[in-house]
Amino acid sequence: MQKETKIAVFKGRKVRRTIHNNEWWFVIADVVVALTDSVQPEGYLKDMRRRDPELSKGWGQIATPLPVDTEGGKQSMNCANTEGIFRIIQSIPSPKAEPFKRWLAKVGYERIQEIENPEIATKRTRTLYKLKGYSDAWIEKRMRGIAIREELTDEWQNRGAKEDKDYEILTAEISMATFGITPSQYKEIKGLKRENLRDHMDDFELIFTMLGERSTTEIHRNEDSQGVDKLKEDAVAGGKIAGDARTALEKRLKRPIVSSKNYLRVKEVQKKLGR
Repeated sequence: MQKETKIAVFKGRKVRRTIHNNEWWFVIADVVVALTDSVQPEGYLKDMRRRDPELSKGWGQIATPLPVDTEGGKQSMNCANTEGIFRIIQSIPSPKAEPFKRWLAKVGYERIQEIENPEIATKRTRTLYKLKGYSDAWIEKRMRGIAIREELTDEWQNRGAKEDKDYEILTAEISMATFGITPSQYKEIKGLKRENLRDHMDDFELIFTMLGERSTTEIHRNEDSQGVDKLKEDAVAGGKIAGDARTALEKRLKRPIVSSKNYLRVKEVQKKLGR
């Protein structure tokens, strides 16, 4: 399944993390920045490995290249799990080391809780959206959309899509058939860079996204689709179902569904105006 990058925050510093083998893996360079405020974390790491021969010798067992979201899209970056990060911290003389260890242990424990009880992860996500200012009605749609997306990517994984590129192509096909644009083009319209596109969609945009993905999932199952080429064909068909519905609604409303408006920014403006 395609990995999604999450952001954790330690004392104002962002630390990117991703799920690998059912546990959190943290971007090593982000950890170095959080502990040292270094502007050249890769250089700091090289010096650190020179100073600590044992760390350098075991680097291949500690650092694992994983796809991580960057400003230029997904890129392979060296990551380490909680155990590996603890070993790296031993080589970093920083007054932040002990607080970071406690923070890291807490973050890792949260993942264990989520694996044992997925409802905890769902509640945590709902709370985060609520704190950002999203309405309950929007959160319900977003959470349903997340579930539909996960169901779809599970089907892709089980039916032959293995590489990140496969997921990107299939997602783009659904988006093109649904909205007439790719996700990257959609983000440009909304003026987004690293932000999650779906977190900035309004109700109709979310609804048609869900319809395209849910339709695609059902087509896969109904036709027992196998292989990326067939999955791509289904993605176009599923997206078209949503696209036809979108076109019909646009004709009736006499306005486009795809908008440059950012849902959360609109809500903030409305709040200031007392609406």
